Amino acid sequence: MYPRFSHINRTLLLAMLIGVMLPDAHAAPDAPTLTRAPFGLTPDGQQVEAFTLSNTHGMRVKILTYGATVAAIDAPDRNGHVDDVVLGFPTLEGYTRDSAQGGLFFGSTVGRVANRIANGSFRLDGQIHHIPQTEGTSALHGGRKGFDKHVWTVEDTDTTPDHASVTLGLVSPDGDEGFPGTLRVHVTFTLDQHNALVLHYRATTDRPTVVNLTNHSYFNLAGEGSGSVENHILQINAETYTPTDSHSLPLGTIASVAGTPLDFRTPHRIGAGLRSSDPQMMYTHGYDQNWIVNGQLSSTPVLAARLADPASGRMMDVLTTQPGLQVYTGNALDGRYTGPSGHAYRQTDAVALEAEHYPDSPSHPDFPSIVLRPGQTYDETTIYRLGVEPTGRTQP
Repeated sequence: MYPRFSHINRTLLLAMLIGVMLPDAHAAPDAPTLTRAPFGLTPDGQQVEAFTLSNTHGMRVKILTYGATVAAIDAPDRNGHVDDVVLGFPTLEGYTRDSAQGGLFFGSTVGRVANRIANGSFRLDGQIHHIPQTEGTSALHGGRKGFDKHVWTVEDTDTTPDHASVTLGLVSPDGDEGFPGTLRVHVTFTLDQHNALVLHYRATTDRPTVVNLTNHSYFNLAGEGSGSVENHILQINAETYTPTDSHSLPLGTIASVAGTPLDFRTPHRIGAGLRSSDPQMMYTHGYDQNWIVNGQLSSTPVLAARLADPASGRMMDVLTTQPGLQVYTGNALDGRYTGPSGHAYRQTDAVALEAEHYPDSPSHPDFPSIVLRPGQTYDETTIYRLGVEPTGRTQP
């Protein structure tokens, strides 16, 4: 076990953000901008707002106060054509309806503990805490009403010649969904001039608790509603992963990706291994595993994955301070949801790249700890950096 609660060196962080520049789009502003607009009322009457961050290279990001959600990421392709590259909904009703049905967590901030907790319970300092079981006998993504189903408070907005940002906050009271301690959470979404969307998570507590936050955006670099991502090229900076049982719970072991359909050490098509008979693929009906990111021993974000769409030329690097990366190919998308394009979402229509700690960490003392104590600050950063490849190049 080792602590993951440390302060980000901002100078080093900015140094990581030197990336491929996107071509200018006709609607690009002269400097980074931030706009604020109403986005509807929740069923219980709470006002939800949308913040649109724009840079001068044609990239725009829409953030909702409902669930601290990434609702859209508009990015140009190699020809300057702009598409939204994440799945979502045109109105608030889509998000609240999804929440009422249990939720597929479109673009949302997931917590207090992302991923699964076996049997909906964990022991901390000798005391057992019970979380509502929401996926079989597991507690998934924070219980019945996780952070994705709350309206967050607007804490700060900022624009400079280099970036536009919004900070959202949430207070999770002691006993919320069974978790101990009052947790104060802050997420800053920053779009910079290097086409990087930076998600900076911070949290403090007044009692020992557990915390594991992530973002659950579904990416399709060909554009929302364009169909399967099987032809996307994926590379994952990981030699090992955490094998799971038939309920997607870790066995507690670490295994090599070598010789398995989880070996993305070299870039190749997502679809190449989707129909493998490997038990890990059969259990989850696609990819839904946690990879152990190489080089995760510092608070500076490191490259976890690279995704590319050969047809559009769009590519995206994922950098993070988190030790794990859950890759999920939308296996539960079954056509019941329709996005802004008017197309129904189906299995493999997107891939989620969830930087986080390992699933069911409280049950496995050898996994990196997610325990947060009074006086500590949970401090993690994930970066989604978009760009384009030269014409004819097919690998990231």
